[in-house]
Amino acid sequence: MCGIVGAVTSRQAQAILLAGLHRLEYRGYDSAGMAIVGENGIERRRTVGNVQELDDALMAAPLAGVTGIAHTRWATHGVPAVSNAHPHVAGDGRIALVHNGIIENYERLREELKQGGCRFESDTDSEVIAHLLDECLRRNPEMELRDAVREAARRLEGAFALAVISANDPSRIVAMRVGSPLVVGLGIGENFVASDVPALRPVTDRFLILEEGDLVELTAAGITVWDFQDETAVRTTLRITTDTGDADRGNYRHYMHKEIHEQPQTVRDALEGRVGRARVLEPAFGVNASAVLDGTRAVTIAACGTSYYTGCVARYWIEELAGIPCNVEIASEFRYRKFVVPDGSLFVTISQSGETADTLAALRIAQETGFEHSLTLCNVPVSSLVRESELAFMLHAGTEVAVASTKATTAQFVALMLLTILLARRAGLTAEREAELVAALRQLPEVVAQALALEPRIRALAEQFMDCHHALFLGRGLQYPVALEGALKLKEISYIHAEGYPAGELKHGPLALVDDDMPVVAVAPGNELVEKVRANLEEVRSRSGRLYVFADADSGIVEGEGVTVVEVPRVHELLAPIVYTIPLQLLAYHTAVLKGTDADRPRNLAKSVTVE
Repeated sequence: MCGIVGAVTSRQAQAILLAGLHRLEYRGYDSAGMAIVGENGIERRRTVGNVQELDDALMAAPLAGVTGIAHTRWATHGVPAVSNAHPHVAGDGRIALVHNGIIENYERLREELKQGGCRFESDTDSEVIAHLLDECLRRNPEMELRDAVREAARRLEGAFALAVISANDPSRIVAMRVGSPLVVGLGIGENFVASDVPALRPVTDRFLILEEGDLVELTAAGITVWDFQDETAVRTTLRITTDTGDADRGNYRHYMHKEIHEQPQTVRDALEGRVGRARVLEPAFGVNASAVLDGTRAVTIAACGTSYYTGCVARYWIEELAGIPCNVEIASEFRYRKFVVPDGSLFVTISQSGETADTLAALRIAQETGFEHSLTLCNVPVSSLVRESELAFMLHAGTEVAVASTKATTAQFVALMLLTILLARRAGLTAEREAELVAALRQLPEVVAQALALEPRIRALAEQFMDCHHALFLGRGLQYPVALEGALKLKEISYIHAEGYPAGELKHGPLALVDDDMPVVAVAPGNELVEKVRANLEEVRSRSGRLYVFADADSGIVEGEGVTVVEVPRVHELLAPIVYTIPLQLLAYHTAVLKGTDADRPRNLAKSVTVE
């Protein structure tokens, strides 16, 4: 996730911009740069590598001026290189721009601009915007910078956040957001813009959160915001007096509880800049993603623990929507068996930390034994998996402190659905069907919030689990991996033995365990398998088993003697695994709290398994 910082002030801007970039390093990046309007016009410095490289370059050759923009870049178009680093300039250095997001129609715009005489220095989509702005201003020399930004934005398709400076107007920054977030920081005699609040906390505690389509003009004296209809708009000022870092537990008793409740925002962050109005933006998966996905004829997913279960859900998605074979491997087992590599295989690893020893070893073996391409879905940008994989998709879940993964799991689900859609597009997925799935993903944060609102009910149910020694979790189809994940959560933080099973397997062994002392949890959304699940539940009920069913209103399952039903909000059936995972996390958490175990640091377990 790229990072933006901008400042219009009465003091030197360089130190402010550098400090902001350092505070955005958690977002992941491969290059950094800065541009400041000084006495000699716009000057810039760009480096490949970490922000310290830029810091050193500026120490050797400082930039003087009070108005500037800075950026950290994660490559989506063009390899990491100084020429591809931001800011980008146009008009012989009259315009400088930083950009987060992906411009889908950049190739067409680039060709149009080249025919008009523009010369490009980079391989990025972002440079196209700078030349569009310059073209607007050359055609209309009296045009305001903000009007040029608005006009150029009308030609852009995709997701973007922009911050622009002009040598002809050194007293202001113009910024805009469409699909990627921006915040404005309010100072005294100075104002700021950034992609995230932490970048600006050293210089202000007052913020405006820009809304979709907002355009803002910042000067040292004040700001003006225009909405999508180009009408002046008033945005609420928020006062944020503490850092918003993930390491602060806030008012929550445990980090795990906090991280469970962060999941609506986790979904938003995972989608940020990765989806347009009705399409998934495939450069989000890396510079060479299009070519890799074009040649993908089979997928192998390798992961451990919770990540393995998210991969199991993805197998259903990929084979249903994309129509290509998908194998899901427990990474620790994959290392020690012989396997067949199908032609055109993409090897996908999933890991929160990016340092999981078995998953890393599986990647290295895959690269040695014929897998053509590799992709990792990871939460830590500087991790080994990211460095050693051909493509990397950052989860953007933020720091996950609790050992039991919750919000990173949700981000993995979202990433896997985006990957599925891109593979399915190549298999004939219609634009209408893709738009339907993108719309459902956009609605997902609200549905997850509704699932979290079930907490009081689930907290009460946990009282019926705290004295149990065993539990059984059941699901069918897409919900079978959810049952496995629910059982894992309960066992790892409450120390209650729990197993997940396909509901249809009851008669093949597990039914022997069922009695009135063993709770049976079932996940049963109202889909084509619900009648099969209801029949399985009757088998439990007839043996005096205690049933706890998580189902939506369409399931037709009703409470009765020995049957407790928790109504889960409706969601698109393919996204149901994401939503049904939430109440099972809450059930495990509250059971652990009642039992007095440490929900954040369960015994014998580590957050990152870095040894075999």
